[in-house]
Amino acid sequence: MTKSMDELMDELSPLERKVLIALREKKKLTPEEILKKGHFKELVEVMNASSWLQSKGLVTVKERLKRFYSLSKKQYATKLLPERRALKTLRKSRSAEMEEFKKDSKLNEKEFKIAMGWLRKKGWATISKEQDLKVVKITDKGLEATVTKGVDEVLLQKIGLDELSGDDLSPAEKEAVKLLKGRQELVKERELVHRDVELTEKGAEISKDVWEIKEEVSQLTPELIQTGKWRSASFRKYDIDAFAPTAMGGRKHILTEYNEKVSSLFMSMGFVEVEYGFIIPNFWNMDVLFVPQDHPARELWDTYYLKAEEAKDLDLKLMGKVKEIHETGGSTDSEGWNYEWDGKEAKKMVLRSHTTPNTIRYLHENPDKPVKIYSIGKCFRRDAFTYKHTPEFYQVEGIVMEEGANLSMLMGILQEFYTRLGFEKVTFKPSYFPFTEPSLEVIVEFKDRMFELAGAGIFRPEITEPFGIRWPVLAWGMGMERLIMVLEDIKDIRQLYTNDLEWMRSRPFR
Repeated sequence: MTKSMDELMDELSPLERKVLIALREKKKLTPEEILKKGHFKELVEVMNASSWLQSKGLVTVKERLKRFYSLSKKQYATKLLPERRALKTLRKSRSAEMEEFKKDSKLNEKEFKIAMGWLRKKGWATISKEQDLKVVKITDKGLEATVTKGVDEVLLQKIGLDELSGDDLSPAEKEAVKLLKGRQELVKERELVHRDVELTEKGAEISKDVWEIKEEVSQLTPELIQTGKWRSASFRKYDIDAFAPTAMGGRKHILTEYNEKVSSLFMSMGFVEVEYGFIIPNFWNMDVLFVPQDHPARELWDTYYLKAEEAKDLDLKLMGKVKEIHETGGSTDSEGWNYEWDGKEAKKMVLRSHTTPNTIRYLHENPDKPVKIYSIGKCFRRDAFTYKHTPEFYQVEGIVMEEGANLSMLMGILQEFYTRLGFEKVTFKPSYFPFTEPSLEVIVEFKDRMFELAGAGIFRPEITEPFGIRWPVLAWGMGMERLIMVLEDIKDIRQLYTNDLEWMRSRPFR
């Protein structure tokens, strides 16, 4: 039933009237502008009043996402990109053998890999094989680039001066931003929801007659009755047809829900949870897992090192065994990594980059009895915050150790585990992981789509040997966020951390 202007006017609350008065002149303002112009106490008053006015057809509230870009470090505005530094070296000779070029460029291992990738991606250089040697050659486009700056380089300098709004970028700059965002920790993106409150035609007409703002009573209280103030009070009229939001009870955060769900599943299958904390020596994070000390994963761009005293409570006998494994392979069939293992490096404190330190420490303490354990915990890596990566995430890990354990047993456990989680089909394919041999990937089917969800395998003897473990150790691990994104059809991992209460409350229960 369509209401008359008089009826709508009678139903307006004092806050709604203040919003209409603030909008009367310009017709469209942001909530922040209304807050200031209407002398509201809090922004939430403006938003609540605007929401009710919108339900009455008197205003529209439009939202759009604005993105802002800044440098993660100011020095990136003046520091040459790796490919630019490599191009300056290549310009002199036009062509160079790969190893010689690498030496002349004076780039470290990581920078050189980045430079070669972007030289090819930008079309500045080609790589060919001549007489069993890799040769890098500058292209015409590369020669032209030696005297001109790329859009991404100009944009880096521009962002270095001040934070830029995505609305102010040209089409070419928007493409350049996409490239820069793909380069780890170079450009930071900040998102802000921009809102506009605008009068409708009906709202503009009513706002002309809104002048008086007086306090109204919406609820009869004992004080009003006892003092007799109800006789002079102005009571607000109730609209029985007005929109009312759906009442929803409290609910746990989606990550908490899934942590508890997966934990409950593990326990129903006879597993016991283990946890040792996430500030640990590098010895447990990397060394006991046979990761060489010059491995890229140990560098600052992957692992968070702490400014803390080195570990003092490590078992020297165990360290000696790990040292032997790394250097010669110990009594295993492995030859080790053939380098001099550094105990000082192993004592450095880090934020764990995976949950395997939990399970390996438990196996160290319990090497002689069958084990079925699991771990669910936070891990930390120096990843850029993108639609599929975060620097802080949850990892899930399961371990089974017993006499006669084999790959068929592992596949059977995984089949049962992921079927109970609700996946329609579970298959496997061979793979490679540094901790396990043989290794496999878990492929699940969900709603007619296939997803790679986890890695699994049997611990290598180089890992189990120092602990005196005699039985095979079956292991698998996955990212909790990855699991949730598949089951909930979420395309952007950041949705799990935005705390969108409406979405969290309205999600169907699984």
